[in-house]
Amino acid sequence: MSGARHRKLAMLNLALFDLDHTLLPLDSDHAWGQFSVKIGWRDPETFAQANTAFYEQYKSGTLDIHAYVRFATQALRDLRGDVATQAAAAHAEFMASVITPAIRPSALALIDKHKAAGDTLILVTATNSFVTAPIAKAFGIEHLIAVDLVLDANGIPNGDIDGVPSFREGKVTRVEQWLGERKLTWGDVSRSAFYTDSINDLPLMERVTHPVATNPDPNLRAIAQTRGWPVLELFND
Repeated sequence: MSGARHRKLAMLNLALFDLDHTLLPLDSDHAWGQFSVKIGWRDPETFAQANTAFYEQYKSGTLDIHAYVRFATQALRDLRGDVATQAAAAHAEFMASVITPAIRPSALALIDKHKAAGDTLILVTATNSFVTAPIAKAFGIEHLIAVDLVLDANGIPNGDIDGVPSFREGKVTRVEQWLGERKLTWGDVSRSAFYTDSINDLPLMERVTHPVATNPDPNLRAIAQTRGWPVLELFND
C-alpha cells in the first residue's frame, strides 16, 4: 500500500469535548469535593473555603493545577483500611446522586450527533481521571484524556500528576500524544471540533478546525463573538 493511500485511509474526524460546564451543568471536580465533605471525608469549613478558592482561580485562569490536584486527592490519602473499595463505593454513590441526575438530553443528543457522523469522540478534561473515567463511560465516550495521577504501591494517588496535565496548553499536548500513540498527527485529522465553556481552553480552541464556545464564560464568549466562532447554549432546555 502506498504512503498516500495509507494516509488517506488514516484520515479521521475528531469531536473533542470539555466536561465541566460543557457537557455537564456543573464542575465535577468541585462537586466531588463537596460530596467528600458530605460523606465525612473532609472537614466542612476548612475544605469549603479552600475548594471555593481554587474554583475561583480556575475560572479566572490563575489556577496552579499541581497545587489543586494535591489538595483534591488528599481525602483519598487520609483514608485507612481498604481504600480502593471505599473509593469505588463512594464514586458509585457520587455518580448516582450527583452526576447521573445532571446529565441532560441535550448533551447526549450532541454526542449522538457526532457518533452518527462517524466521528472519533474524546473527552478532554482538566479534572483527574479518578473522577472522570466513570463519567466518560456514562456519556458513552470511549476515549478519555484527563489529568492522570501518580499512584503509590497500593494504587492510591500520592498527590502528584503523572505526565503532562490536560490543562490549558497541556490539552493540546495531550491530544497530540493521543494521536502519536496511534501513529497519527494533526495532518491526519480532516475535521476537528472542540466544545468548551472555558477561557482556559483557548489553546485547543485555536488548534482545531471547528471551535464551538459551549455555555461559554464571559471571556470566552467575548473571544468567540470577535472571531465569529459558533456559540452553543446547551443547557437552555
